[in-house]
Amino acid sequence: MAENLEDLTQAVLAFRDARDWAQFHGLRHLIVSLNLEAAELLELTQWQSDAEIESLCRAPAGREALADECADVLAYLLLLAERAGIDLGQALRQKLVKNALKYPVEKSLGRRDKYTRLGTAVKVSED
Repeated sequence: MAENLEDLTQAVLAFRDARDWAQFHGLRHLIVSLNLEAAELLELTQWQSDAEIESLCRAPAGREALADECADVLAYLLLLAERAGIDLGQALRQKLVKNALKYPVEKSLGRRDKYTRLGTAVKVSED
């Protein structure tokens, strides 16, 4: 069942508040924690080949570890966005518009080049 970001945010806030952890969740701490959890996600792939990494989600234990780390990253992202007053859905939609200008299909289709190498002269903020 897909849940919306607001419901997930409320669930994370309820979990946090039941433990009186808001006092530890300043913006800097949330940013640090988000990055630490992202590093734990990255750690799942350390020293593995691309094939091993791709197969991670096919083994139950690997899939669970991947899901756990993704959930940790999402939880901290939701807490950070709530603390900063960011509507993640709106932020993503706005970023997709910016990225569409930086990476027009006709210049970026099938290419991995950064927008500065595609010859797109669109002035877009560096978010």
